[in-house]
Amino acid sequence: MQRKAAQAPIRPDEAGHPGPRGPLALGFPVVDSHVHFPVNWKFPGLKPEVVRYRREAERRMRAAWGFPDPEPAPEPAEAERRWLLEVERHGLARVVFVTGLSNAHLGSLVRAHPAVFSGYAFQSLATPESLAELRRAVEEDGLGGVKVIAPRFPLPFEDESLRPVWDYLAERRLPLLVHFGLLGGVGGLAAAPRMDPLSIHEMARAYPEIPIIVPHFGAGYWQELLFLAWSCPNVHVDTSGSNQWMRWMPYPLDLESLFRKAYETVGPERIIFGTDSSWFPRGFARAYLDEQVRVCRSLGLKEEELALIFGGNIARLLKMGLK
Repeated sequence: MQRKAAQAPIRPDEAGHPGPRGPLALGFPVVDSHVHFPVNWKFPGLKPEVVRYRREAERRMRAAWGFPDPEPAPEPAEAERRWLLEVERHGLARVVFVTGLSNAHLGSLVRAHPAVFSGYAFQSLATPESLAELRRAVEEDGLGGVKVIAPRFPLPFEDESLRPVWDYLAERRLPLLVHFGLLGGVGGLAAAPRMDPLSIHEMARAYPEIPIIVPHFGAGYWQELLFLAWSCPNVHVDTSGSNQWMRWMPYPLDLESLFRKAYETVGPERIIFGTDSSWFPRGFARAYLDEQVRVCRSLGLKEEELALIFGGNIARLLKMGLK
């Protein structure tokens, strides 16, 4: 299937980049499995002191990675156009939107650009209407899985009322992307029920047909994620984001040790690359990809293993049919 062309050219300075870096030349297709369609998220109720603390921490993080300051989210059509251009500019095989304006909107992106965009449903799974909405998102909108935020999930994952949802995912072998751990960046949520990946242990063992993807290396719950992945062969490790949570652990931790332990525990078949990209003018967070590839090569991973991590694994789970 031919990729739908972007509507108009864009200058590097218009995109907010210092200049073109050129397409990837890694020798294998790269799929960014963790992208958020740009939305102006609001965090009501934060005290001014927390807002200032948060903004300063975000400023330091952007400076460390050389990222520009974010602009307000563009109108949906413009954000769509710019993400198409990011795919072309970097030579990505595909990006997967894990959140957006709505399931219907992400479905419209997938239908309009089936060779470029994939997406997850992002919705409640704990209401009487949940299964019908999930079915519609998958069967009508073409979304390939579902994402939930565990610290905000209202029920234990093994609750009997959720069985119809898990049965549906298992029947179709649809991925479940579950965010555990610290939520919302510096100043965000640090304590809530179901922060810990082991809170899904009983459900994951009961439904080995459901691929479970845990992003950001567990976002502070690294040992718990390793235990879960050791126990459950359907659990996958998502590498996305800056992973700055490593700085707040009580023992030294770096990206190389994360990849090494993930590789030793689950092998290359269950590690999935992502960036957590979203806002402009940054667009695709190329720096995260470059650093993760560097780390994997420094650890001596084979090229065929890199091909799995940086595209092949998520393509298999979402049935993309990469060439």
